[in-house]
Amino acid sequence: MRKDKLAMICPPGGETGRTLRLEITHEEAGHVIDGMLIDDSTGARYPVIGGVPSFLGAPAVADEAHASQSKTNVTFSDKWSKFKSYGMKPSEQEFLQEWYRKKFGLDSVAELEQLYGEFDTILEVGPGSGFNVRFAAEHTDGVVCALDISDAAFTTFENTRDVANCLVVQADLMAAPFADEQFDFVLADGVLHHTPDTRKAVAALYRKVKPGGRFFFYVYKRMGAIRQFADRHIREAFTQLEPEACYKACEPLTELGKALADLKATVTLTKPIDILGIPAGTHDVQRLIYYNFLKCFWNDAFDYETNNMVNFDWYHPHDAWQHSAEEIAGWMQELGVHDYQLNDANPNGLSVMLRKPR
Repeated sequence: MRKDKLAMICPPGGETGRTLRLEITHEEAGHVIDGMLIDDSTGARYPVIGGVPSFLGAPAVADEAHASQSKTNVTFSDKWSKFKSYGMKPSEQEFLQEWYRKKFGLDSVAELEQLYGEFDTILEVGPGSGFNVRFAAEHTDGVVCALDISDAAFTTFENTRDVANCLVVQADLMAAPFADEQFDFVLADGVLHHTPDTRKAVAALYRKVKPGGRFFFYVYKRMGAIRQFADRHIREAFTQLEPEACYKACEPLTELGKALADLKATVTLTKPIDILGIPAGTHDVQRLIYYNFLKCFWNDAFDYETNNMVNFDWYHPHDAWQHSAEEIAGWMQELGVHDYQLNDANPNGLSVMLRKPR
């Protein structure tokens, strides 16, 4: 972390006006690499490890929820320790920027760049390798913060340490070391459904948004009956595996995805199969199977290992909830949000972009 970003952090809890004192053990190239953040009002101490302030010792949620979250953390700590350069290659960046563009409901990547440039303070929760944190930071004069409970925090730090307007912390989002109403824009892409309670996670991050600010989140969509059965059946087995064993177990699914994609075949349905949630129209065969019957991801923009990682990402996490548009509408009502867009640009999930009332 850079010393000039210390003012962005406060003790977990969200109260304004509380600060942390920094004791430095080791500095390198403008960063505090090792040290301690101290809350003099309570005596709580939070270490800076490898350039990343870590708040994992902060009391946040019930022990049962912590136990559930720790199981999911095993998945993502392993994943982002292996795939540190994910999203950094030009072909991957093009795919992922288009991914964000669609989910934000924008017409071009240029509009995505412009959107980030509108904000002075941005928080991304669950940054993975940090590819989007870096992209956002390169297109704003403001500060971009990243929070992850897993070792992805260290991967993000390494991939953004040369970017002066970034700050990365390791923390549970339910006890984020940021003040309430601190950020102009908060985003959590494919993260909140991996917590013990998606609705509570949405509410926790919503508190960090300034009045008039924006909040984006993407959650898994409740899929059709056959896909739900296959997901549940496979996950019951794969979540019990150690990460390496699960990567291996996913390989046949990845090979199936590639074989189906290589067919470059389509089928046309003149009528929807409503009972299974399959719409009418022309479908790529691989996408038809992937969206409606079995998660067997394949994309030619990625190498084999990365494609296999995407399937691992679906089947190994302990928590991986699926939600409906009706559920999300209920959450918005509870939060008092009326200005929001629900975007189903991706058939696997639901994208929500909201503006917090002033």
